Amino acid sequence: MKNIQELENQYTINTYNRQPGLTPCLVRGEGSYVWDTGDKKYLDFLSGLAVNVLGHCHPAVVSAINEQAQQLIHTSNLYYSGPQAELAEILVENSMPGGKVFLANSGAEANEAAIKLARKNKPGRYKIITFEGSFHGRTLATVTATGQPKYQKPFAPLVEGFSYGIFNDLESVERLVDDQTAGIMIEPIQGEGGVYVADDSFIKGLRSLCDREGILLIFDEVQCGMGRSGKLWAFENYGVMPDLLTAAKGLGGGLPIGAMVVRDKFTDVLQPGDHASTFGGNPVVCSASLAVLRTLLEEGFLTGVEDKGDLLRQELEKIISDHADLGYEYRGRGLICALELKKPEAKNIQGRCTAEGLLINAIGEHILRFLPPLTISKSELEDGLKTIRRIMVEFSA
Repeated sequence: MKNIQELENQYTINTYNRQPGLTPCLVRGEGSYVWDTGDKKYLDFLSGLAVNVLGHCHPAVVSAINEQAQQLIHTSNLYYSGPQAELAEILVENSMPGGKVFLANSGAEANEAAIKLARKNKPGRYKIITFEGSFHGRTLATVTATGQPKYQKPFAPLVEGFSYGIFNDLESVERLVDDQTAGIMIEPIQGEGGVYVADDSFIKGLRSLCDREGILLIFDEVQCGMGRSGKLWAFENYGVMPDLLTAAKGLGGGLPIGAMVVRDKFTDVLQPGDHASTFGGNPVVCSASLAVLRTLLEEGFLTGVEDKGDLLRQELEKIISDHADLGYEYRGRGLICALELKKPEAKNIQGRCTAEGLLINAIGEHILRFLPPLTISKSELEDGLKTIRRIMVEFSA
């Protein structure tokens, strides 16, 4: 009988750059840990690319899934759904009171909905400004919105109407605005681009610019939302309200879901027939999402995320200081952060960490990204940091 890797190689299109001999096949998870087919244990500092915000198989999420799956798994959006309505309520009331939600299956789909809404909001305005280094998805429109040519070149010609400002440079954005601009889409914390955090003055400047020009400010919080920054939403760190907010990844606690939350002024832009999703708002996924949000909103939970984020920042900064020949810079907020290296060793360090039972992520050759579960304990964080220190010593030497 063929093993899992052989089956994958034979039958699955190779779109994921796994490391032969180093990439484990994971079969079980609990809390901050996962196990592979050989029963090797790994501490997870990646949480499924920011998806498993409550860790693996959190009891509240598992219970919600089991309970709903025994009642009703799918109906379609031709009918009303209790879990969908309850999720919409908790999302709106804890982000944009007075607004409304569109539910989809992924962050890319949520961003597609935001792009369509921005274009329809003012007929004749169709241009969207995004940013160099951004990542908004892999559909044709969202890969065009993504300000990274390496993702775009194979799929030209791209969708018309997108241009790219310089992150944290307000003047570069102002130069791009014209009478056909519909909106500005930004990740308050660029995740896949290398964990770059937007400056407070920059975000406030974008809000003022959008108000002045009568265009929409769209926050893509697919990766940096859902408590990861230490606030439920990253925009809360700036005291600025976007017009549209997109969320996904951690929203489902491991199940696929995306959401676009819309401020009250724009809730009637999309009408029946303008947009839809067969699986969007699926009752099982919505039940899981409700469990995730209720847990994040428990008293003291997000304060704990901030505390653990401070610990991670302090220790990574110390690692950089101790290995100045290799480490260059810490970037991040809360439990989304990166360590940039002077030497092109990120993928090699990722491989060594995997071999030592720690899952992290290399972005290119110079950046290590850390996205641990929000439920991770301080002792688990310290265990992972010990592994990173030990491996940094090897590469520094």
